[in-house]
This record gives sequence, C-alpha cells and structure tokens, in this order.
Amino acid sequence: MSNKVNKNALRAGTITAGVTLVLLMSSPAFALTRDDGDDPGPGLSVIQTLGLYVAAPIVLFLVIAGLVMVGSKKSDWHYSKN
Repeated sequence: MSNKVNKNALRAGTITAGVTLVLLMSSPAFALTRDDGDDPGPGLSVIQTLGLYVAAPIVLFLVIAGLVMVGSKKSDWHYSKN
C-alpha cells in the first residue's frame, strides 16, 4: 500500500510541476501591451460564435452518428443474409 501511495504522490507532483512549468512559460500570453506586428483581427459576432462553437459540432456529431448508423445497418443486413 505504501509503495502505491508513493507512486501516486510522485505522479501528482510530476503533473503539478509540469502544469506549473507550462503556465510560467505561457505567461507572456497575458501581457497587457501588444508586440509589434500583433494584429488580432476583427472579433466574431454572436451568430458566428454560436455557429462555430455550437452548431458546427452538433452537425458534425449528427453526420458521424448517421454514417455509423448507416454502416451498422448495412453490416446487419450483410450478416442476416448468410
């Protein structure tokens, strides 16, 4: 039991150290001043945001689910014929 606890503690410490390192390395992303050549471009409207982050994933999910259902019906038909 003690060995397992030590492995879990080591694993948790490693993950914590890795996340801390990544956050420290990405800190310039939170800078208040812009760098030369930094052009964020125009923002998205509410409709564009909803389309990109809500509608598109739902449509993609439905297309993939439909393809899986069609594929499974074809394979059921194939196996039931034999």
